[in-house]
Amino acid sequence: MIPPKDLKDRIKTKSKQLGFILAGVTTPEPPSHTSTFENWLAQGHHGTMEYLATERSLTRRANPREILPECKSILVLATPYNPPLPAGEGLGVRVASYACGADYHDILPLRMKELVQWIESQIGGPIKNRWYTDTGPILERDLAQRAGLGWIGKNTCLINPKQGSYFLLSEIFLDLPLEPDPAFVTDHCGSCTRCIEACPTDCILPNRTIDATRCISYLTIELKDDIPLDLREKIGAWVFGCDICQMVCPWNRFALEGDPDFAGDDPSPSLTEDLTLTPQAFNERFKGTPVKRARRRGYLRNVAVALGNTGDMHALPVLQNALNDEEPMIREHTQWAIEQISKQANEQISK
Repeated sequence: MIPPKDLKDRIKTKSKQLGFILAGVTTPEPPSHTSTFENWLAQGHHGTMEYLATERSLTRRANPREILPECKSILVLATPYNPPLPAGEGLGVRVASYACGADYHDILPLRMKELVQWIESQIGGPIKNRWYTDTGPILERDLAQRAGLGWIGKNTCLINPKQGSYFLLSEIFLDLPLEPDPAFVTDHCGSCTRCIEACPTDCILPNRTIDATRCISYLTIELKDDIPLDLREKIGAWVFGCDICQMVCPWNRFALEGDPDFAGDDPSPSLTEDLTLTPQAFNERFKGTPVKRARRRGYLRNVAVALGNTGDMHALPVLQNALNDEEPMIREHTQWAIEQISKQANEQISK
């Protein structure tokens, strides 16, 4: 029989071999941030993400044992992805760095499955388990902080003092008693407010939550309707997600090179080319990447807004052609982009 401490150490070693740069253990006790989450919902800061407010979501987030009644410990893991290029380098169009390669939803579950199978081989039998990576009704940053992986920063990201915040979280619920790691109780944000000041849409709130309805990541991925008029200019060149609040965080100077499976070139080399993508071409181009999650209508909506924000008169022919798209939402945002470019051109003439 392997002593519990030795088993935990072996699990952490195996986790690193599988590409998880951080690993910690916590208990399935109710999270301490449940009330914060419920208040966030009550204020409507989740926008159209109604799945977060269902009874199933609320009960499971409030008590991890609702997910796996036999759960005795939770293993929390982190996988790095490449930091984004500094502003001004690379292409003008921006895609969140985690989305520039393969979709982590296709990769990390396989690694967690392998890790569980390895644990079972060590203890000599099957164990009940559940695993998630940004897919389950859990407060994963709360669990990660309790497992000692870092603290929840003012931008709501989990930050590790040696790794920064460019990593993806995963969790494995285990019917296996493991000694919990000490929680990460110190806050190293201090008086720094760079993330709050840098956010172009002012979505970061004082209580370490965000108003998702103003967040560029929400607007370009989760929102399935029209982007509010007052926020379109603030989106700039972001067409899928946003890295701004992480790019300005001083702790990310310690960020390491990302996992090679998530590395990739910026998937959007040309806004004008992307605005001409047919449904089939869109699916082929973004197959196996997170960008496909926005779907063609949402992605081309974002591209049209980004083109409007460039003020580039050379984009007008492609925009004019997109006015014939079968999707009303694409046509509406294309019309806005045309008007935006014309307005910027007139302002230049009047100067």
